[in-house]
Amino acid sequence: MAELLLLANPNMIRTHGDGMSLSVDFDSIADLRSWLRLAGLDSPDLLTGERNGTTDDGRPYRRMNAYPTWHGWEIYASAKDYTDASPLDPTTTDRLTALTVEVPA
Repeated sequence: MAELLLLANPNMIRTHGDGMSLSVDFDSIADLRSWLRLAGLDSPDLLTGERNGTTDDGRPYRRMNAYPTWHGWEIYASAKDYTDASPLDPTTTDRLTALTVEVPA
């Protein structure tokens, strides 16, 4: 577990009742891929899956799952990225604009 925490920053680790498998959730697909690479698990034969979907309220996302065996544990790793670029609200935009400084040419 310490190695997992040192190599990555999962937002959830859950053991399964079989005592041989873990579910690990990551904040982003980039975090999951980074952990797979750092742990030496990103081989071409690694079982992974990616898919696009939409939440119940219509927000689009991309989900990645990976199923490596790591230090004797069967890992069910997952991450989700929302793919909509939510714009800044007008108040935040105005405040950021006020902070900008025009640089003379």
